[in-house]
Amino acid sequence: MATTAAAVAATSVVVLDRGNNTTCTINLHGATVVSWRVNNQEQLFVSKLASFDGKKAIRGGIPFVFPQFGPWSFGPQHGFARITRWHLDRAPERLHNGDVEAIFSLMDNEFTRSIWNYQFRITYRLILREKELHFHIGVYNPSKDLSFTFNMLLHTYLKVPDVRRCQITGLQGCHFIDKTREGALYQEGREVVTVNEWTDRIYQHTPQEHVITNVVSGRKMRLHKYNFPDTVIWNPWIDRSREMSDFGDDEFPNMLCVEAGNVSSPVILLPGTCFEASQILQIIIEGNVSRKTKRNR
Repeated sequence: MATTAAAVAATSVVVLDRGNNTTCTINLHGATVVSWRVNNQEQLFVSKLASFDGKKAIRGGIPFVFPQFGPWSFGPQHGFARITRWHLDRAPERLHNGDVEAIFSLMDNEFTRSIWNYQFRITYRLILREKELHFHIGVYNPSKDLSFTFNMLLHTYLKVPDVRRCQITGLQGCHFIDKTREGALYQEGREVVTVNEWTDRIYQHTPQEHVITNVVSGRKMRLHKYNFPDTVIWNPWIDRSREMSDFGDDEFPNMLCVEAGNVSSPVILLPGTCFEASQILQIIIEGNVSRKTKRNR
């Protein structure tokens, strides 16, 4: 834990190591979380064809989507945050309880202003716990007179043995935009959502918690979110997999995207104000299911 920010600056990855083979690896390109291992078991999916050239977005892990979700007339799909090198503000540091924390940041520069001419600063704080990964985000508008609007999303790719066996709770009764059906609006009637075909849905006004079953080792994963009103569910299935050069044709059964964000309507950030949001991924150990996750702020 003695690594300095200066020492890490020369490399492209930052590793949080809690001991007991529990680690989290962040690529400074996009501040993309490219690995989260718990007792040496990988929890995140990264395509075997993912590009790490420092130009293209990394296919898998947890890319950071900002300030646009989806196609963008001003610039690249899903914005520029996932294809920009972030700054390491605080190198991995062990906290008093044994958890490990690192802080990253992104602010406007010549490249971002050439696409989207606003001042901004994002702080991205990650905390690795024994069986949890915490994400705390702050977006600040330093302008004295200009507001701006943005989308933001944590594009979480979960690694799963077979996506057809997964179930996602917390979506019943929510309306969703179905991007596979020309953006038509539907209401979810199922108590648990399953994925058996090309799926690309923006669920709106979702509750703060989802549980995903049959992730790694058949366990459950809890996703707890704060100030993220939308949940995107995505799997490209067979035909769309073949259309992506950085995604293997046979990889779709082993990934499931459950993504917390603000995408169906943008956040409006007034001059001098800050927006905050957070997410916790927690592996549920059977026999300890009733334990409540507290938001660490």
